[in-house]
Amino acid sequence: MDLFGSNRQDLAINKWQHQLDKFVKANQKELAALAWGLFLEKGETDETLGLDMKPKPHFVYCPRAAIETLNRQVNNQIQEILGVVDAHKPEQEVLIIGIGNGQLKLIQFEPELSPPECFIEVGKDVDQLLEELEKQMSETIK
Repeated sequence: MDLFGSNRQDLAINKWQHQLDKFVKANQKELAALAWGLFLEKGETDETLGLDMKPKPHFVYCPRAAIETLNRQVNNQIQEILGVVDAHKPEQEVLIIGIGNGQLKLIQFEPELSPPECFIEVGKDVDQLLEELEKQMSETIK
């Protein structure tokens, strides 16, 4: 045990969350562009963009029904996530649910430029963004 009450195993389990935080900070504009591009492709939907860490980091969609089911299974411990999902404004903020090691991590931020402006400025299509971001994540999140 260390001074803060966590052991090395806990630190290893949470390592992906810290690596994901760094990745998000370094790639806010590209993530905002991707989120907006996917929103344009799918339109209004009950699915939230997700990042599954296993077997290697990749983007997924998290249907609201699946989040509700999980919330019931964990005795409403993730009820706040449903509230954030309901209040999400894709034209102004990015919302991604990180999934790894049996844990969820909510990623929510408002980029300097709006997601539509990020999409225009980045100038890449959704497939290019997915490929580039997933490749970068695989190299930086272990």
